[in-house]
Amino acid sequence: MKKSIKKNSIKILKKIDDNNLGSIARMFLSSFVLIFFFYSLPIIINFADEKILNTQEFKNNSKVILAYTLDKKNNKNSNEIYDERDLLVDIYSLNEKETDTVRLDASTIKQLYEDTNYKLDDIRKNKLVKPIALTLLPTEIKMIENTKKRKELFIQIVLPLILQENNNIKLDRLRLFAIINKSNNTNAEKKWLDKKYKQYGVPSKDLLTLKIRMDEIPVSLALAQAAKETGWGTSRFAQEGNALFGQWTWSGEGLKPKEAERNEGHKVMKFNILQASVRAYQRNINTHSTYKEFRLARAQLRDLGKPLDSIVLSEYLDEYAETGNQYVEVLKKIINQNNLKDFDDAKLLPSSIELESLI
Repeated sequence: MKKSIKKNSIKILKKIDDNNLGSIARMFLSSFVLIFFFYSLPIIINFADEKILNTQEFKNNSKVILAYTLDKKNNKNSNEIYDERDLLVDIYSLNEKETDTVRLDASTIKQLYEDTNYKLDDIRKNKLVKPIALTLLPTEIKMIENTKKRKELFIQIVLPLILQENNNIKLDRLRLFAIINKSNNTNAEKKWLDKKYKQYGVPSKDLLTLKIRMDEIPVSLALAQAAKETGWGTSRFAQEGNALFGQWTWSGEGLKPKEAERNEGHKVMKFNILQASVRAYQRNINTHSTYKEFRLARAQLRDLGKPLDSIVLSEYLDEYAETGNQYVEVLKKIINQNNLKDFDDAKLLPSSIELESLI
């Protein structure tokens, strides 16, 4: 564009020269042309830039809130609106149960793992995980200089928590499928369904939607997100608020980011125990509209009889963080570099007869 304007101005000047006009006239006309050229150029460029911007789509890749109320436009088929309390009631109750928790130091935890023969190398081979559920991260984890040891300790702590929540979902799915396959349902089953409709934010009471939402998150993907969001357990939010997944809230209890204004903006959700953080993360992925494509891709893998692939599904989490696609690439890198897929088919050793059926 700049070149064409410049060529035109040169042609005009050349024509003036060919007509043998006086030097004063030539100087006057050439000055006018040059002034007009430099005056109009920014206007033309700005107009072109605006046209380009208007033809592009830009996404606000802000981290999605967990604390939300389903809006009315998403509930056209029902007069019933499910709020945050309905979606997170079991998470609140889990949080309230465990208010008197004890923080074990890193050396005590390591000794506990040694005494129970809980080793990641063994898990990679035999796929069985000891049901050791810690409530808090050790403060000393950020002081472990050896990166490999720090990562291993973090995985050992978080892995049973993720498996436990996946087991809860598996049990719910088994019951849901049993209900779907029956021609008549009991009152107890209907009450259970109503509870799950609220828990998963399905006011339309559509069984297919509930089935798609009530599903697991691949272990390797959950581990990678927890590692990324907490810096392998070293972040202030993880240490002070048991926030393993950095979820935001505008209304719930949370920790204020240092860069945020005192009375404005979001907080990072705070939990009394780590287990509540894992459950809240899964509920967020399984209910929030931002992750609809993630859930559909997961359902498609189920329909094809394929395992839930964390690398494939991570592609649909670009809006989990402000960095978008860069965040997805970081997750893939964490999964691959740390061989986290080894834990995808791991089983939590049963702590009850009910859970034994899942192994």
